[in-house]
Amino acid sequence: MCGRFIIMTPGRILAEHFQLAEEPLVEPRYNIAPSQPVAAVRLRPDSTTREMCMLTWGLIPFWAKDAGMGYKTINARSETVEKSPAYRAAFKHRRCLIPADGFYEWKRLKSGKQPYLIRKGDETLFALAGLWEHWKGPDDQEIESCTIITTRANDLLAGLHERMPVIIDPGGYDLWLDTSVTETDLLKPLLRPHPSENIIYYPVSSGVNRPANDDPQCIEQVDPYQEVDQEQGELF
Repeated sequence: MCGRFIIMTPGRILAEHFQLAEEPLVEPRYNIAPSQPVAAVRLRPDSTTREMCMLTWGLIPFWAKDAGMGYKTINARSETVEKSPAYRAAFKHRRCLIPADGFYEWKRLKSGKQPYLIRKGDETLFALAGLWEHWKGPDDQEIESCTIITTRANDLLAGLHERMPVIIDPGGYDLWLDTSVTETDLLKPLLRPHPSENIIYYPVSSGVNRPANDDPQCIEQVDPYQEVDQEQGELF
């Protein structure tokens, strides 16, 4: 799964990497959690121009009766995303890229759950496969929300967790964002595990268990054999 991630890349580099029309105003985030705003790249309506917007993490389908459904839809499975009632419309028409510099995963130990930060081998920016949706509630409340697509873990990460978020290679950005492409056979090949040889990971403090902790200490490497402090809080 993907339940936490980080983004530290400055707006200037984000604009260059994603070919944005404008440089986004972003601040470093070291512990992004579900239900919080996340930066996402998508195409502007009726345009081929890319924009960066802020979406609530936890997709609320357009047909949902209330916004609470978003707490259950932070991740969509790549194997069933095109068939799931919650995601199939967004998969066809509302795909996005979610910039990240790393994501967290927790390994179960006898002492508790040890968090690890997972990054590309060169510790550079990458893009997670996302879907977005526009929801309007009965009281005219409007929310734009998103989910992150996951796939089976690669061989390196399988010892931490059976799932990992889908990382879209830059060569696939145009196809993934193209709203005119709706064919599953064209899109599904993008939803594969990222190669193990381009991934690194290391243990970090259990302080990331608390969403309120959002500072550079979250990404600092710690002794992998230390006890996990269970009083730091729950994962969500």
